[in-house]
Amino acid sequence: MTSNDNRPTRNQQREEARAKAKALREQHKRGERRKRLGLQLGIGGAIVAAILIVVFAIANGSQSPATSAAPTNLIFDGGIKLGVGLEAFTKTNTPTPVPAPSATASTATPPNIVIYLDYQCPICQQFEVPNSSQLKSWVNTGAATVEIHPLSFLDGRATPNEYSSRAGNAAICVAEYAPSSFFDYSALLFENQPQEGTAGPSNDELVADLAKVQIKATDQLTSCIKNKTFGPWLLDHTSKVLSTPIPGTKLTVDGTPYILVNGQRYTWKTNEDLMSPARFAQFVQSASAQQ
Repeated sequence: MTSNDNRPTRNQQREEARAKAKALREQHKRGERRKRLGLQLGIGGAIVAAILIVVFAIANGSQSPATSAAPTNLIFDGGIKLGVGLEAFTKTNTPTPVPAPSATASTATPPNIVIYLDYQCPICQQFEVPNSSQLKSWVNTGAATVEIHPLSFLDGRATPNEYSSRAGNAAICVAEYAPSSFFDYSALLFENQPQEGTAGPSNDELVADLAKVQIKATDQLTSCIKNKTFGPWLLDHTSKVLSTPIPGTKLTVDGTPYILVNGQRYTWKTNEDLMSPARFAQFVQSASAQQ
């Protein structure tokens, strides 16, 4: 029988995981200093590795998915899908589809844009802010549908007051209690994103922001945001997304933003590419033509 005497203890595993995560976050911090000189897509890999190490090393001490409150409107593999009029697809509501403008067949459907994001991720902000108006117009008119998948792996030095997970939770709370206002609230979170290493808006401020996009702060919604109701679920879901292929594909999310259009991944080499609405529109048109 093989001896287990040389195996590291649980405490040693935790300490090793934390030490490696710290080193990887430092690597990410150095990478962010260089991002204005030309950002590469692979920059998110170190952070993904960090969260996976921590999640799996300390998983046994976390709250299990079975006992965590789970959102009911994130029915697209943990994402919320929005259609005509920015209405959310839920178990009880399916917005009427509109054929894609370039379609010649009456059965053609608009392109589906899938975005995995972290609300503290500065690269996500660089994509979201310049593209938000365009995305909103497409979805509102039925020219496209969009699925937004909130993740959280940037708590820690990047967000000292856990803004990453609190903002992700707040977005999920809106998806739960005001789903057809999700797009505007999500966009507002990116507009208000704090610089890395600085504290983000408090939970009270996240609640106050509801009014800025005409969302009524009901008791349920307010409690959900302030009590971080979906925090444990978000952590569990993030670890699942970062460690297993996207359902129906061989692709695995390896950084954020991770963007698919009709199953085709959108990539970029420079900040200018990432921030260009015209370039993204060309990609969406190309992906739509191939469906």
